[in-house]
Amino acid sequence: MRKPTLKDVAEAAGVHSATVSRALDPGKRHEVHPDTARRVLKAAESLGYRPNPIARSLKTARSNTVGLLVPDLCNPLFPPIVRGADEVLFDRGYSALIASTDNDAAREQRLVDSLVGRQVDGLIVATAQREHPLLSRLHDEQVKMVLINRRVENLDVPAIIPDDAAGIGLAVAHLAGLGHVRIAHLAGPQDTSTGVARARAFRHAVRDAGLDDDPALVVECEYFQEASGAKALRELLDQRVPFTAVVAGNDLLAMGCYDVFAERDVDCPGEISVVGFNDIPFLDKLRPPMTTVRIPHRDLGAEAARMLLGCIDEPARRAGSVLLPVELVVRGSTAPVPD
Repeated sequence: MRKPTLKDVAEAAGVHSATVSRALDPGKRHEVHPDTARRVLKAAESLGYRPNPIARSLKTARSNTVGLLVPDLCNPLFPPIVRGADEVLFDRGYSALIASTDNDAAREQRLVDSLVGRQVDGLIVATAQREHPLLSRLHDEQVKMVLINRRVENLDVPAIIPDDAAGIGLAVAHLAGLGHVRIAHLAGPQDTSTGVARARAFRHAVRDAGLDDDPALVVECEYFQEASGAKALRELLDQRVPFTAVVAGNDLLAMGCYDVFAERDVDCPGEISVVGFNDIPFLDKLRPPMTTVRIPHRDLGAEAARMLLGCIDEPARRAGSVLLPVELVVRGSTAPVPD
């Protein structure tokens, strides 16, 4: 049985083939009168017509696919970000090809080469490091990119990021208001913009609040992972550095503190208060529920997708970076300083 063609749909709907093409393209459907678009869609459905994406890409020089790179898909931070991006892309007729690099540079290189080889129309990248030769190369090759949650130094690429400085400021002010004077910071990896920005913001916030600005209270973690947070807290405790509260570079580092509290029979928040960053899912189920800085996960993904689509539609347009607001979510892991 012969497959229906675009021309068959046009004849059934009583319109030109070009009108059918626009009506069946979610990104161009707005160019067609709603009644006409509905008539075309109904005709296509009744005939069992399915657009040929390969033929369309040959005609438009677009694949209607976007590569989405994340460092670790098992990290609960990223699924809602990916969901936000995918919703916007889907509404515009695009598909997201999601790749997890596992924080491995060689794996990232292979994944990027594969995505570019599949002729994706652009990349949404959550893996950026402060110095990132691969992204620099892609920028030189004029691959359309939008960074998410992180930035690259000395590279003019648009980014959608949360207000890290404001978030850390909220965390420190909250603890200072509870009477904490010696607050430790488990800093994220310093080869990432988030690790650097949050560590820098912590030192500024501590000084502005008139708290103890002791370099011994800041420990750099190798990874944004639970085990790294646990290792850093053990180091502080073993060195007998006095402190009554912790601001962690992200929620996974803060969860590492919970592991150490259980190991060493430390009461949280009775002896040590903890604040995380990101508000990943299920923090309210912990015991105690974790106080954290909430970032707008879905909005980060959605705004990145909108910005990338704008760059695709208008290649000459210069897109700037966007800073999204954050908020402090107070739960049970923080309390007044112990007597």
